[in-house]
Amino acid sequence: MGNPKGVKRDFLALEKRRFEAMRLLDQGLNQSETARRLKVSRQTVSEWRRQYQRQGAAALRRAGRKPLLNAAQRERLVTLLLEGPEAHGFPTPLWSCPRVARLIGDEFGVDYHEGHVWKVLRGLGWSPQRPVSRARERNEEAIRTWKRKTWPGVNKKPAPKAARFSSSTKAD
Repeated sequence: MGNPKGVKRDFLALEKRRFEAMRLLDQGLNQSETARRLKVSRQTVSEWRRQYQRQGAAALRRAGRKPLLNAAQRERLVTLLLEGPEAHGFPTPLWSCPRVARLIGDEFGVDYHEGHVWKVLRGLGWSPQRPVSRARERNEEAIRTWKRKTWPGVNKKPAPKAARFSSSTKAD
């Protein structure tokens, strides 16, 4: 199901919850009551118990995939991104997911799929942006003049019309 927006996964708390489930089961509580107390599904408790019986405590310590970049590397990545793509050999000043994936691979030796990089960027507080496209020949002064002088005349509302009339289509 994932975490609520902005909430980071607490691996230690998740691990404690799995061990708490085993403790409650050892006290004689059934899976349903254990699940209710820990606010998880009964099937989850069943899966934890099965893994614990097969692999022992080590199975409960796994808390999903940990991030490939640690906190220091993520901070360094932000610094590199702020330097701009041109500082890293890219021809244009626009970051794209493939470029960021390549930067992460070159700098940290970590391979992210370019389709996943947006999650890393979002975790860093970055959001997708689109460059503003403007014509090179754009004449700002002519635009200002048009907006001040021409547009007000074009934008005027039409004069009110005479009262509407209607005719009945019903037979008399």
